[in-house]
Amino acid sequence: MYTGYAPNKDKALTLNRQLLPYAGVNTGVTYGQWAGLVFAKISPTWLDLDSEDENVRVNAEAILKQQIEWASYLSVKHCVLPTPDGNSCANYAKCVNQILQGLKNMESAMKLLLRIPVGMSNDDYRPLSNALVDSWETWNSFRMLCDHHSQLVVALDIKRVLPPENSLKRWFGEPVTAAILDTEIFLTKARGNTLYLPKRHQKLIADLFHLDTRIVISEIKVPTSAQSAAGSKSQPLLAYWSQVSNIYKQRDPVSEQERSEFYTRDILQPSLRPSRNYSHAISYDDHEKDLVKYLHYEIAISRALLERVPDERASVIATVLVVVGAGRGRLVHASLKAAERTGRKLRVYAVEKNPQTVIALDELIRANNWDNTVSVVSSDVRDWSAPERADILVSDFLGSFGDNELSPESLDAAQRFLEKDGISIPSSYTSFLQPLTAPKLYQEAKARKDILHSESACLVNLHNVARLTPSQQVFTFSHPKCSDNQSNQRYQKLEFRIPTDTGSAMVHGFAGYFNATLYKSVLFGTEPSTMTPNLNTWLPMFFPLRTPICVHRGSILEVHFWRCVDSRKVWYEWCVTSPSSSPIHNCNGRSCWMDL
Repeated sequence: MYTGYAPNKDKALTLNRQLLPYAGVNTGVTYGQWAGLVFAKISPTWLDLDSEDENVRVNAEAILKQQIEWASYLSVKHCVLPTPDGNSCANYAKCVNQILQGLKNMESAMKLLLRIPVGMSNDDYRPLSNALVDSWETWNSFRMLCDHHSQLVVALDIKRVLPPENSLKRWFGEPVTAAILDTEIFLTKARGNTLYLPKRHQKLIADLFHLDTRIVISEIKVPTSAQSAAGSKSQPLLAYWSQVSNIYKQRDPVSEQERSEFYTRDILQPSLRPSRNYSHAISYDDHEKDLVKYLHYEIAISRALLERVPDERASVIATVLVVVGAGRGRLVHASLKAAERTGRKLRVYAVEKNPQTVIALDELIRANNWDNTVSVVSSDVRDWSAPERADILVSDFLGSFGDNELSPESLDAAQRFLEKDGISIPSSYTSFLQPLTAPKLYQEAKARKDILHSESACLVNLHNVARLTPSQQVFTFSHPKCSDNQSNQRYQKLEFRIPTDTGSAMVHGFAGYFNATLYKSVLFGTEPSTMTPNLNTWLPMFFPLRTPICVHRGSILEVHFWRCVDSRKVWYEWCVTSPSSSPIHNCNGRSCWMDL
C-alpha cells in the first residue's frame, strides 16, 4: 500500500492510479504463499485512530479497514496492526473489534496481530530509571475492549533491553503468534565480525519457538561486519536468519511422548467419573503404557514386603495382598514381580468392578499360570466380603488432583478388611493449586456460552499458559485412616503473592496437580517443582474462573477451595476474594461432580 495515501471524498478521482490505495501486486505469488508465508503489515505507521482531530481519525479508520479488506482479498492469514498509543485506545479498539466481528461473520481465518513492544530500545533506555514500561497493560486493555476475541493475537516487538524474567514469562500464556526482532538487538563479535544475539534474547526466542511462534526480522540494516558474514550485499537477511536458525536447531529434540500429545495441547477434556462410567479399552491402553508409574508401584511393594516379612520367615509366611481396582492386571503383575524380586510369597485378590475388564484380567491370570496365586473378584470393593484380612492394600484410584477420582471414599470402604497394622499403597497424597494465565482455555470455555462449561473442572495438557506463582498445597489424605469418623470434606484458604518483578497479569483459572507417597520414601507426582520424569498417566486439572481477574505486582491473590461430600456425590467449589471477589463456582456441584 502507498504510505502516503489518504482517502478522498471525491470518489471519481479514485480512477487515477496515483490515487489508488494499493501498491502493485506480484501476481506470481500463489494463494498458498499469501496464506502461509506472508505477514501483512498495516501502514502507514502514522495512523491515529484516537486523534482528537476528526478528519485525521476518520481517515485513519478508512485506511485501516481498506487495508484489512485488501489483505483478506489476497488470502493473507496474518495482519500486523500498529502499536496502540498507550492505554488510551478506545476508538482504535472499537474499529478493530468491528473488523473482527466481520471476519467472524465471513468465517475468515485471518488473525489480527497487535504489535506490542517488549523492553526498551537503546535510545529509550535509562540505567537509573525505576522500571521498564509494562506494555502488557496496553495489550490487556486492548484485548478486554475487544472482549477477548480469539482472532486478536499478539506480535511481540522484541527490544534490546528486556524486562525481568518473570515479566517475560507472562507472555508464554498469551496468544503470541509472532515475535519481531529489530536488527538493532543483534551484536557484532570483536573477532570474526560475526553477528550474535545476547543470551537472554536467545533464551526468549528458544522459549517462543517452543510455543510455535513465528520469528520476523525487521528493519534490516547491513553494517560492514554483517555484509562480511553474509558474504553478499544482495542477501542482507542471511546473517540475521542464520543466527535465529541456529537457535531453532539447538532445541531439545521432540520426544515420542510430546509428538503423541501435540494435538491435545490446551484442549479441555472431561475428567473421569469412575463410579458412573466404566473406562473403555483405549483408556487402559493409554494408562498401561506408563512404565514409570508401575515401576514405582513395584519398588514400593518390594519395600513393604521386605519390612513386613523377615528373611528367615520368607518361605513360610504368605502375605495377603489385595489389589483394589485391578483393571487389566498391571498392578497384579507389578505385585508378583515385587514378590519374585524379594523372594516373598503372596496370596493376591484382584478386585475389579468393570465386568468387561474382568474378562481381560482373568485371561491374563490364566495365560501366565497365576491361578494358584491370584483370585479374581468381580465386584465393587464396597460390596465385597473379603475371605481374610489383607496385609497390604494396593490401589490405583489416584486422579489428576489426587482425590478427584474418589480415592478417599474407595479406600475407606476397603479399610474394613485391612489388618490393623496393614499397609496401604499409596499411603498418602496431596493436591496442589497454581494460578494460571490461560486465555486460550478461557476462550474455549467461554465459546460454549453456558455456566456448565465455564465452571467445570477439566483435564488439560497445559502448553500455552503462564504459571504466575509456585503452586501451594490444598488437601492431604492418608491411609489407612486413624479414625472411621474422619470426614473426607475439606476446606482450604490459599494466598498467592504475585512477584514484584512480574508486573500485572490476568488469572483465568488454576492448575491442579498432586504428589503421592506410595510407601515411605517411594514417591511420585505431577507437581511442577518435584514432577516425576516421564510419568504420563495424569494430565493436570484446570479449574476455570468464569470471569478473569487482574492481579498486580506484589499483590495477594486469595483463593478459597472446598471439597464437598453428601450421600450421593463429591464435588469441588472455589472462589477468589482478593484482589477482587468472584462468584463461588460450581455451587452444590451443579456443573461437575463425582457420583458415589
